[in-house]
Amino acid sequence: MGPHRSQGLVDILDRILDKGLVVAGDIKINLANVELLTIQIRLLVCSIDKAEEIGMNWWRTDPHYAEREVGAGQLQLLAERLDALQAKLDRIESKTVK
Repeated sequence: MGPHRSQGLVDILDRILDKGLVVAGDIKINLANVELLTIQIRLLVCSIDKAEEIGMNWWRTDPHYAEREVGAGQLQLLAERLDALQAKLDRIESKTVK
């Protein structure tokens, strides 16, 4: 029964990630007919491919998640600037030595 059950769990997870699962709920706290707090909960569980298919790709533009790509690009620009400055310095030094 153990292997069959784990296979069933894998199938369920595969289906959830493929199709997506949405959980939505609202929590409201009232005191004497005065609304004190409202919490709206929306949870979407799906694969990255499915999320992109339905138009959700916030992780591509969120600085926290895209920071590595930006950092790598900035590092490349700094390396190019450093190489250009080193080349200028080498030219200046070669002119002053002559």
